[in-house]
Amino acid sequence: MEAIFIIATGALVAMTCALLGSFLLLRKMAMLGDAISHAVLPGIVLAFMISGSRDNFSMLIGASLAGLLVTLLIELLHKKIHLQEDASIGISFTWLFAIGVILISAYTEQVDLDQDCVLYGEIAYVPFDLIYFSGGELFFPRATIISGLLFLLTLGFVLVAYKGLKITSFNSDYAKSLGISTLAWHLVFMSMVSITTVLSFEIVGAILIVALLVVPPATAYLLTKRLKQMLLLALIFALLSAIGGYYLAVLLDASIAGAMVSLAGFFFLLALIFSRLRSRSLKVDAYLNE
Repeated sequence: MEAIFIIATGALVAMTCALLGSFLLLRKMAMLGDAISHAVLPGIVLAFMISGSRDNFSMLIGASLAGLLVTLLIELLHKKIHLQEDASIGISFTWLFAIGVILISAYTEQVDLDQDCVLYGEIAYVPFDLIYFSGGELFFPRATIISGLLFLLTLGFVLVAYKGLKITSFNSDYAKSLGISTLAWHLVFMSMVSITTVLSFEIVGAILIVALLVVPPATAYLLTKRLKQMLLLALIFALLSAIGGYYLAVLLDASIAGAMVSLAGFFFLLALIFSRLRSRSLKVDAYLNE
């Protein structure tokens, strides 16, 4: 039963990240997940300093506010100061993360709160935090419930906002000419990314979140240029990485998160080889048909 809970939680988080990561990749903002996952650190620390406890709700509020702050800061530097987007991301998240590290070392030395426990969540602990229903007869891990609700929220968001996300991701200038507020769409989408990152933080940690936001969508991108197919393939690769990663970790007696990322990277390598071979084959066919 513990294995089922771990696999289900990992799969739900992976598929959620794959959906949002696909649009991040198309917007050339693949590393925004990394920025948010590191930038929430000062929000978590400040929430602890204000509340005096490691209550999940207060830390969620602090992390969410920090995630939105880094999103707005990146947008300000890129749109108003005219810095390149990658430079804006790099400046914003390193600055906020450094503030978080300083706050931890200066004010929380006597508490089990450090950058390591924030950066490296442990999905193996999922079965130990249970929520009971029906008088204790039915129970589910809190992380599984949260990741399930988050996946449904993200899936619903993508289905409802698909056309808007598509046009603002592929051609923002054309979207503006149609009277579509690209800034509003951008902020709504970034809010979803921020919420996903924050809620997944405690479950799997920042490193796995970043990998899942980038690798499955990038793998799918190598195999198709159609958005719907890309989203479907990203979901499949995310699911396979989560399920296969767990059994690989059991086989090797290794980190579950590390195994999931390693398997996702292996799928990317296979897709890269396949896409190169297919491209070469198409060039040969075109040459022979001349």
